[in-house]
Amino acid sequence: MLLTITTTGKVTLLIVAGAFILWALITAIWIPKRNASFPITLTGFVLVSCVFFALQMGAIYWVTDTQEVETEAVGEAPVEEKPTQTETNAGDPQAGGDALVVAGKEVFASAEAGCGSCHTLADAGSNGSVGPNLDDKKPDAALVTDRVTNGKGVMPSFKGKLTEQQIEEVAAYVSTVAGS
Repeated sequence: MLLTITTTGKVTLLIVAGAFILWALITAIWIPKRNASFPITLTGFVLVSCVFFALQMGAIYWVTDTQEVETEAVGEAPVEEKPTQTETNAGDPQAGGDALVVAGKEVFASAEAGCGSCHTLADAGSNGSVGPNLDDKKPDAALVTDRVTNGKGVMPSFKGKLTEQQIEEVAAYVSTVAGS
């Protein structure tokens, strides 16, 4: 997981964690040696400790929710992807776009995928809270395909569980209905 976080995310987590650790060491070792009655009032100590804890949790949430994964290795040229049927024909009933969306709704709700147990998507009637709210994020088909295929963070890869066709269908469904 640490290798997939961007440099900005790593630096943010390091700074916040370092401040929290410094506070813990100072209040556990240095101040008690100099002032045996520390802390005089427990309220201030607990309040500052809670603020550091909240900052650390907030930094973790921010990094895992907003930072994209660094995917390109040094020296590798980016691979140009061809548009899928989903991206080129998602709203075109003549080209099978609506069929993909309908099939994708079934995949989203299926036991193999179980997307609704982690994600909120109004069209599917799901209100999971482990993964991102898809209505808020409104991901495009390419991002959904990438996340379902490769996973990210706590989301597992569904590469072996779902066929490429099922992944394309769920990507068409989510990218079409999210936020509507």
